Amino acid sequence: MMLGVWSLLLLWGLASPCEGLLETVGTLARIDKDELSKAIQNSLVGGPILQNVLGTVTSVNQGLLGSRGLLGGGGLLGYGGVFSVVQELSGLKIEELTLPEVSLKLLPGLGVQLNLHTKVGLHGSGPLGGLLQLAAEVNVSSRVALGMSSRGTPTLVLKRCSTLLGHISLLSGLLPAPLLAVVQQMLFKVLPDLLCPVVDSVLGVMNELLGATLSLVPLGTLGSVEFTLATLPLISNQYIELNINSIVKSAAGDLIDFPKPHVPVKVPPKQDHTSQVTVPLYLFNTVFGVLQTSGALDIDITPELVPSNIPLTTTHLAALVPEALGKLPPGQHLLLSLRVKEVPTVTLQNKKASISIAATIHVLSPVPQGTPAALFQLNEVLTLNAQLAPSATKLHLSLSLERLSGKLASSSVHTFEASRLEEWLSSVLRAAYMSKLNVVLEVGIPLPKILNVNFSNSALDIIENAVVLTVAS
Repeated sequence: MMLGVWSLLLLWGLASPCEGLLETVGTLARIDKDELSKAIQNSLVGGPILQNVLGTVTSVNQGLLGSRGLLGGGGLLGYGGVFSVVQELSGLKIEELTLPEVSLKLLPGLGVQLNLHTKVGLHGSGPLGGLLQLAAEVNVSSRVALGMSSRGTPTLVLKRCSTLLGHISLLSGLLPAPLLAVVQQMLFKVLPDLLCPVVDSVLGVMNELLGATLSLVPLGTLGSVEFTLATLPLISNQYIELNINSIVKSAAGDLIDFPKPHVPVKVPPKQDHTSQVTVPLYLFNTVFGVLQTSGALDIDITPELVPSNIPLTTTHLAALVPEALGKLPPGQHLLLSLRVKEVPTVTLQNKKASISIAATIHVLSPVPQGTPAALFQLNEVLTLNAQLAPSATKLHLSLSLERLSGKLASSSVHTFEASRLEEWLSSVLRAAYMSKLNVVLEVGIPLPKILNVNFSNSALDIIENAVVLTVAS
């Protein structure tokens, strides 16, 4: 198992991102190094990691950053600890650890250089009695590799960790120079084992956040989308790149495998200090495919679904196509049964998103206590404009009818030119069908969760066959 993980890490070390065409159908995420630094810093704020590594705290409110935070029971450096050899320094122990400052450097083909700069506060009794307070500056330097776990999630692995002891300050008390040298020597021995676990714990939190990339995102009650890594993570000197595959499942858990046309996407370059997600056309097509196969795009339009100024009666229809009604009396209600038999076509290009829906519309007249009588059938193509708006978890769509075109497929009485119904039918669909579609599309186009990056305020750009979201780090 471990051999497989390290093989992946080795292969990753030979790779780096490149600009150009994205030949896969996956979602491409580029995480800026500033975003990674921010996530690491946030994992340290409040002290839960420091508390877990350094031991029990005596005050929940003050934590390890307070004056009463201790390292275990009597302190690792306390009486009976490694400093017991220096009897003059009784009870010396760590009581304070300053929140580390994080600095991070991405190393293409190698990994991540992670440095934590902190100050360690030591309290004890001096050789002449009285309180002894020391402060030592420490830089924890670590080399981290980025790979892919057996579950298909990106993972950070600690390869090397060391500490560099900086200036030691005597804050209070008296300490002869020889004893100060002993303190320095002992800190060199103790601090790596003490502070490198902080790095390991930070990486554990990061891996939990990165592991959230592998997640199930519900598509309302119709199904879900599962995100997994399609390829090994890549790294440049400014960002980490994740090629994320989307697996669509029905509500019953069955895999829904729509054709994956290899439509290349020319991925735009990422600006410094921004993170970026490129959502492919395939994911849009897949979501609409789930909606179509489940029947969510179908509708029966009755007079109750349209306002009174849009009549849905034989009287109004007779004024447009009298030959289609035969001997039906005026004033009868009409029923429009719209069915979508094919997956809608989504087009993304030139800063515009549009959807084409091919639908059959049966126009029927209800019969009391009987099956509605079919008057005629239309084959219509609805061209819809789509307005896109990002949130933290998805792309929201709002549709409007741009145009309607169709032809008469069949008629129970006489044939006629379907274009004569276009204006009336467009009004009916705008009033009844668009509102239904927009409710159905509240499921949105799901976005993978990348660290804690929030794309709700991102800039949105519609390019050829994809949508690009860019947010400042």
